[in-house]
Amino acid sequence: MTPLRIGNASGFYGDRFDAVREMLTGGRLDVLTGDYLAELTMLILGRDLLKDPSGGYAKTFLRQMEDGLGLAHERGTRIVANAGGLNPAGLADALRTLAGKLGLPTRVAHVEGDLLPPEPGVLTANAYLGGAGIAACLAAGADVVVTGRVTDAALVTGPAQWHFGWGPEEYDRLAGAVVAGHVLECGPQATGGNYAFFREHAGRDLLRPGFPLAELYEDGSAVVTKHPGTGGFVDVGTVTAQLLYETGGARYAGPDATARLDTVRLTQDGPDRVRIDGVRGEAPPPTLKVGRCRIGGHRNEVVFVLTGLDIDAKAALVREQVGAALAADPPAEVRWELARTDREDAATEETASALLRLVVRDQDPGKVGRTVTGAAIELALAGYPGFHVTAPPGKGAPYGVFEAASVPAADVPHTAVLPDGTRVAVPAPARTRALEAVPEPELPPPLPAGPVVRAPLGRIAGARSGDKGGDANVGVWVRTEAEWRWLAHTLTVDLFRELLPETRTSEVVRHVLPNLRALNFTVAGLLGEGVASQARFDPQAKALGEWLRSRHVDIPDALLPSTARPDLPEELP
Repeated sequence: MTPLRIGNASGFYGDRFDAVREMLTGGRLDVLTGDYLAELTMLILGRDLLKDPSGGYAKTFLRQMEDGLGLAHERGTRIVANAGGLNPAGLADALRTLAGKLGLPTRVAHVEGDLLPPEPGVLTANAYLGGAGIAACLAAGADVVVTGRVTDAALVTGPAQWHFGWGPEEYDRLAGAVVAGHVLECGPQATGGNYAFFREHAGRDLLRPGFPLAELYEDGSAVVTKHPGTGGFVDVGTVTAQLLYETGGARYAGPDATARLDTVRLTQDGPDRVRIDGVRGEAPPPTLKVGRCRIGGHRNEVVFVLTGLDIDAKAALVREQVGAALAADPPAEVRWELARTDREDAATEETASALLRLVVRDQDPGKVGRTVTGAAIELALAGYPGFHVTAPPGKGAPYGVFEAASVPAADVPHTAVLPDGTRVAVPAPARTRALEAVPEPELPPPLPAGPVVRAPLGRIAGARSGDKGGDANVGVWVRTEAEWRWLAHTLTVDLFRELLPETRTSEVVRHVLPNLRALNFTVAGLLGEGVASQARFDPQAKALGEWLRSRHVDIPDALLPSTARPDLPEELP
């Protein structure tokens, strides 16, 4: 059977607008997918829906389809996207209206059932569905399928089930599609975007990485590549980085199958081609993940600029002054953070300045509004020398909280609504397997003792990090067997905590993935109540891995070629 060529044109709501045209015109595709949903996006769409009951979906996708529907029709490409958000039926109707205006015979279907009745205080509650509903819509002749909250990988597993006719218990094949879907879901992150070793590819077009596609085969294996002539690159490193992104242990659970990440094999299959095979799968868990968004309260923020001498004393003064002004009725949470971005004897005022950030939170909007604003601004002529702020403080705004829960899969009314309006119930899996950790794999033999060089970990190790609710993950990998023998024995949980002191009070778990020469660390609770609560300077932990790579460790001299020594110039060649 011919492989399924499936590409992606969106990694988040707000991704590159012209990617749909680029992917549809750059080469042959059987299916084009788009991932528009994230934890923060669901909160945004929930607030949109309160303002306009006919909304609640990704309006960008609808605008992209003004051009995309005709291109897809000309090329025979099916489109599958989760842009329906909280209202897939509404988006499907809007697409039909658009197709009619364009004079196109586009058949539109949608998948629903993920939207759960919210509990008191909850703005949205959505179960993460699998790909079977998408497959049913495609089998009924749909040209476009839009969904609400499905797993990101379901945008690939659904078309794969339709194209190859896989049954619900062909776990190895389904797991292969899950892995391919996870690689594609974040778009250019698989083609050189956000890549740790980008400096080694300075000759490539890194200004505008292309979007990825996969050639998916009937046995579940795949080749990740991109359209000819597009920017960026695809190699084992870019695919490894994306595989580690926002995952945890060896078992990567999904509603279609649980993929064993410890079985994944990656091999370079030519320029800009990486083969994925060997993936083993297991029955999915009996429950579906549920994402719940609620309004957590109100917050406000002021960033004071401290310039020149006596930075610590200036920070102490303003903290004391603001604290005294708020003492009568303080907000429930008051956080200060001093970022020493200043340099001694600096050549510019900006590089002579540090930033002192004040964040306040409370259920009462009044306690974070005028009271805080007044406390800050009234210091303009009565504070530290050189007083100013980065922007005038506002009146405060509501912030969101994301919570992960679970629900029995059998309790969720997963429904495919076909192009003719027929509603087809998608049954829950007949066989399931509860998740459990895999036994710790055997480590490779350690490197023999020898001379070491104190250098940043990132001179030999790549990393990619991200968020899952309030938890963070940091995937770390190396590229040679010698480097793996060193990393596996060196980067322990204790050293991880020592290098990243902010994690010392969190539960940190290390997962070992020898096939990928990788370690994946999960850090519980580092991000507070999730990205929407903005509890941390880097609320999605996007740069946590880069911070880790910048920390200095003792690296065997033999692992540091001359081009990777600490005196490597910082500028791009």
